[in-house]
Amino acid sequence: MMPRWVLYAGLSALFAGLTPVLAKLGLGGVNADLATLVRTVFVVAFLFVWHAILHGVPRLTTLGARAWLFLALSAAATAGSWVYYYRALQSGPVAGVSAIDRASLLVAVCLAALLLGERLTVRAVAGALLITAGVLVMTLRGR
Repeated sequence: MMPRWVLYAGLSALFAGLTPVLAKLGLGGVNADLATLVRTVFVVAFLFVWHAILHGVPRLTTLGARAWLFLALSAAATAGSWVYYYRALQSGPVAGVSAIDRASLLVAVCLAALLLGERLTVRAVAGALLITAGVLVMTLRGR
């Protein structure tokens, strides 16, 4: 049987693949920063409803100071990612922008090894190198 996290990661990939195409459709004649703000408002609303349905109204007081700090830092990183992602999508091709964006895996793997002590296996390094090759193939222009 497939581990639940694999199913969740697959669904994440599906929704992540839908995201740039739907965003590109919505960016015509719209400021990318405003589009990011509007998207974020919808994300907050959807996630509030999601949490309320599954777990009841969120109780933010249950989070400790460490959780608040790292969730805030994660949110700041997400905001930066989304701002530049939408700016890139506005003027670039979805395939190229998405390919470069997926290079974030390389950053995540390296930081997970450095900060979380996760093991860098031969498979992980090989996969990261293949992703890097894929990004280069999809984004470098032929001469």
